[in-house]
Amino acid sequence: MITLRSIGLFVLAAVLEIGGAWLIWQAVREHRGAGWAGAGIVALGLYGFVATLQPNADFGRILAAYGGVFVAGSLVWAMILDGYRPDRFDVVGAVICLVGVGIIMYAPRGG
Repeated sequence: MITLRSIGLFVLAAVLEIGGAWLIWQAVREHRGAGWAGAGIVALGLYGFVATLQPNADFGRILAAYGGVFVAGSLVWAMILDGYRPDRFDVVGAVICLVGVGIIMYAPRGG
């Protein structure tokens, strides 16, 4: 159950961080306006709080693992919202990152 909660928090964090950055991108690069930027700032702030809800208390481990989630999540986000089609190297790289997340977060540790 703890692992499922952790995975859910990583997914929520990814939606907030990637979504927040995307909203700001839309505001600046696509001239969508200050409302989009404001929503992006709020989402990015919420991401910071969600990361603190992880059951593991090691900041470095959480952020290192989240980096892998961010890589894979960014490709998924781009596919859904921007019509991006990753090539096989994108997919292999994302899978490697997610394997790294699994090792960093969920490998059995003594002690």
